Amino acid sequence: MSLLYFFATFSRIGLFAIGGGLATLPFLFEIADNADWLSREYIGNMLAIAQSSPGAIGVNLASYTGFVYAGPAGSFAAAMGLIVPSIIIIIIVARILQSFKENKVVQSLFTAFRPAAAGLLSAAGCGAIALSLWYSSAELWHEFVKWKELLLLALILFFVIKFKKHPILYIAAAGAAGVLLKL
Repeated sequence: MSLLYFFATFSRIGLFAIGGGLATLPFLFEIADNADWLSREYIGNMLAIAQSSPGAIGVNLASYTGFVYAGPAGSFAAAMGLIVPSIIIIIIVARILQSFKENKVVQSLFTAFRPAAAGLLSAAGCGAIALSLWYSSAELWHEFVKWKELLLLALILFFVIKFKKHPILYIAAAGAAGVLLKL
Protein backbone atom coordinates (compact mmCIF):
# COMPACT_ATOMS: atom_id res chain seq x y z
CA MET A 1 0.00 0.00 0.00
CA SER A 2 1.25 3.44 -0.81
CA LEU A 3 2.10 6.13 1.70
CA LEU A 4 -0.33 8.48 0.00
CA TYR A 5 -3.11 5.93 0.60
CA PHE A 6 -2.35 5.86 4.34
CA PHE A 7 -2.17 9.65 4.46
CA ALA A 8 -5.50 10.04 2.61
CA THR A 9 -7.27 7.34 4.63
CA PHE A 10 -6.22 8.75 7.98
CA SER A 11 -6.84 12.33 6.81
CA ARG A 12 -10.46 11.40 6.23
CA ILE A 13 -10.60 9.89 9.69
CA GLY A 14 -8.91 12.92 11.26
CA LEU A 15 -11.26 15.29 9.49
CA PHE A 16 -14.42 13.76 10.93
CA ALA A 17 -13.30 12.29 14.27
CA ILE A 18 -14.76 14.90 16.60
CA GLY A 19 -14.10 14.08 20.23
CA GLY A 20 -10.57 12.71 20.32
CA GLY A 21 -8.73 9.49 19.60
CA LEU A 22 -11.45 7.05 20.59
CA ALA A 23 -13.78 8.78 18.15
CA THR A 24 -11.59 7.36 15.35
CA LEU A 25 -12.74 3.81 16.18
CA PRO A 26 -16.04 3.87 14.26
CA PHE A 27 -14.12 5.00 11.17
CA LEU A 28 -11.51 2.27 11.65
CA PHE A 29 -14.31 -0.30 12.06
CA GLU A 30 -15.80 0.93 8.77
CA ILE A 31 -12.44 0.45 7.06
CA ALA A 32 -12.13 -3.03 8.57
CA ASP A 33 -15.58 -3.94 7.26
CA ASN A 34 -14.76 -2.74 3.73
CA ALA A 35 -11.06 -3.56 3.33
CA ASP A 36 -9.26 -6.86 3.41
CA TRP A 37 -6.07 -5.49 5.00
CA LEU A 38 -7.59 -4.62 8.39
CA SER A 39 -9.84 -6.62 10.72
CA ARG A 40 -11.95 -5.71 13.75
CA GLU A 41 -9.93 -8.10 15.91
CA TYR A 42 -6.73 -6.38 14.84
CA ILE A 43 -8.25 -3.00 15.75
CA GLY A 44 -9.02 -4.40 19.21
CA ASN A 45 -5.42 -5.48 19.64
CA MET A 46 -4.19 -2.09 18.44
CA LEU A 47 -6.57 -0.34 20.83
CA ALA A 48 -5.23 -2.31 23.78
CA ILE A 49 -1.68 -1.35 22.86
CA ALA A 50 -2.58 2.29 22.08
CA GLN A 51 -4.39 2.76 25.39
CA SER A 52 -1.49 1.26 27.31
CA SER A 53 1.06 3.45 25.52
CA PRO A 54 1.80 7.08 26.34
CA GLY A 55 0.43 9.62 23.89
CA ALA A 56 -2.78 10.32 22.06
CA ILE A 57 -4.82 7.20 21.33
CA GLY A 58 -5.80 8.22 17.79
CA VAL A 59 -2.22 8.99 16.81
CA ASN A 60 -1.02 5.76 18.42
CA LEU A 61 -3.63 3.78 16.45
CA ALA A 62 -2.69 5.50 13.19
CA SER A 63 1.05 5.12 13.76
CA TYR A 64 0.76 1.48 14.71
CA THR A 65 -1.43 0.66 11.72
CA GLY A 66 0.89 2.48 9.33
CA PHE A 67 3.95 0.81 10.84
CA VAL A 68 2.55 -2.71 10.57
CA TYR A 69 1.49 -2.32 6.95
CA ALA A 70 4.17 0.01 5.55
CA GLY A 71 6.99 0.32 8.10
CA PRO A 72 8.28 3.56 9.64
CA ALA A 73 7.31 5.66 6.60
CA GLY A 74 3.75 4.28 6.79
CA SER A 75 3.64 5.11 10.47
CA PHE A 76 4.63 8.70 9.75
CA ALA A 77 2.20 9.03 6.83
CA ALA A 78 -0.75 7.67 8.83
CA ALA A 79 0.00 9.85 11.88
CA MET A 80 0.43 12.97 9.77
CA GLY A 81 -2.76 12.15 7.86
CA LEU A 82 -4.64 11.98 11.15
CA ILE A 83 -3.36 15.24 12.63
CA VAL A 84 -2.96 17.56 9.61
CA PRO A 85 -6.73 18.12 9.10
CA SER A 86 -7.10 18.97 12.79
CA ILE A 87 -4.25 21.45 12.66
CA ILE A 88 -5.69 23.16 9.58
CA ILE A 89 -9.19 23.29 11.07
CA ILE A 90 -7.90 24.64 14.40
CA ILE A 91 -5.98 27.42 12.66
CA ILE A 92 -8.99 28.40 10.55
CA VAL A 93 -11.44 28.21 13.45
CA ALA A 94 -9.16 30.17 15.77
CA ARG A 95 -8.88 32.98 13.22
CA ILE A 96 -12.61 33.07 12.61
CA LEU A 97 -13.59 32.76 16.27
CA GLN A 98 -11.66 35.84 17.26
CA SER A 99 -14.17 37.93 15.39
CA PHE A 100 -17.26 35.84 16.24
CA LYS A 101 -16.47 34.87 19.82
CA GLU A 102 -19.67 36.39 21.24
CA ASN A 103 -21.89 35.37 18.31
CA LYS A 104 -24.89 33.25 19.40
CA VAL A 105 -24.79 31.17 16.20
CA VAL A 106 -21.15 30.18 16.79
CA GLN A 107 -21.88 29.32 20.40
CA SER A 108 -24.85 27.22 19.28
CA LEU A 109 -22.67 25.40 16.77
CA PHE A 110 -20.20 24.40 19.45
CA THR A 111 -23.06 23.27 21.65
CA ALA A 112 -24.36 21.18 18.74
CA PHE A 113 -20.98 19.42 18.39
CA ARG A 114 -21.29 17.94 21.88
CA PRO A 115 -23.89 15.29 20.99
CA ALA A 116 -21.88 14.31 17.90
CA ALA A 117 -18.78 13.83 20.02
CA ALA A 118 -20.77 11.91 22.63
CA GLY A 119 -22.23 9.67 19.92
CA LEU A 120 -18.86 8.90 18.37
CA LEU A 121 -17.32 8.14 21.77
CA SER A 122 -20.30 5.96 22.75
CA ALA A 123 -20.04 4.03 19.49
CA ALA A 124 -16.31 3.58 20.08
CA GLY A 125 -16.87 2.34 23.63
CA CYS A 126 -19.61 -0.10 22.61
CA GLY A 127 -17.50 -1.35 19.71
CA ALA A 128 -14.47 -1.87 21.96
CA ILE A 129 -16.55 -3.76 24.55
CA ALA A 130 -18.15 -5.97 21.91
CA LEU A 131 -14.79 -6.64 20.31
CA SER A 132 -13.21 -7.51 23.64
CA LEU A 133 -15.90 -9.75 25.09
CA TRP A 134 -17.69 -11.46 22.19
CA TYR A 135 -16.82 -13.63 19.22
CA SER A 136 -19.02 -12.33 16.44
CA SER A 137 -18.41 -15.39 14.27
CA ALA A 138 -19.30 -18.01 16.91
CA GLU A 139 -21.87 -20.56 15.87
CA LEU A 140 -22.96 -21.82 19.29
CA TRP A 141 -24.24 -19.60 22.12
CA HIS A 142 -21.64 -20.73 24.67
CA GLU A 143 -18.83 -19.95 22.21
CA PHE A 144 -20.14 -16.40 21.68
CA VAL A 145 -18.70 -15.06 24.97
CA LYS A 146 -14.97 -14.70 25.55
CA TRP A 147 -15.09 -16.17 29.06
CA LYS A 148 -11.49 -15.46 30.13
CA GLU A 149 -11.78 -11.84 29.08
CA LEU A 150 -15.15 -11.46 30.84
CA LEU A 151 -13.73 -12.97 34.03
CA LEU A 152 -10.71 -10.64 33.86
CA LEU A 153 -13.04 -7.64 33.40
CA ALA A 154 -15.14 -8.68 36.42
CA LEU A 155 -12.02 -9.21 38.52
CA ILE A 156 -10.51 -5.84 37.58
CA LEU A 157 -13.84 -4.08 38.25
CA PHE A 158 -14.02 -5.77 41.65
CA PHE A 159 -10.50 -4.60 42.53
CA VAL A 160 -11.22 -1.05 41.29
CA ILE A 161 -14.32 -0.79 43.47
CA LYS A 162 -12.82 -2.56 46.51
CA PHE A 163 -9.31 -1.05 46.69
CA LYS A 164 -9.52 2.26 44.76
CA LYS A 165 -5.84 2.35 43.73
CA HIS A 166 -4.30 4.36 40.91
CA PRO A 167 -5.66 3.33 37.46
CA ILE A 168 -2.16 2.63 36.10
CA LEU A 169 -1.90 -0.32 38.50
CA TYR A 170 -5.05 -1.86 37.05
CA ILE A 171 -3.91 -1.20 33.48
CA ALA A 172 -0.57 -2.88 34.19
CA ALA A 173 -2.27 -5.79 35.96
CA ALA A 174 -4.75 -6.29 33.10
CA GLY A 175 -1.91 -6.12 30.57
CA ALA A 176 0.15 -8.67 32.51
CA ALA A 177 -2.87 -10.95 32.91
CA GLY A 178 -3.60 -10.64 29.18
CA VAL A 179 -0.04 -11.70 28.34
CA LEU A 180 -0.06 -14.57 30.84
CA LEU A 181 -3.48 -15.83 29.71
CA LYS A 182 -2.58 -15.24 26.03
CA LEU A 183 -5.64 -13.06 25.45
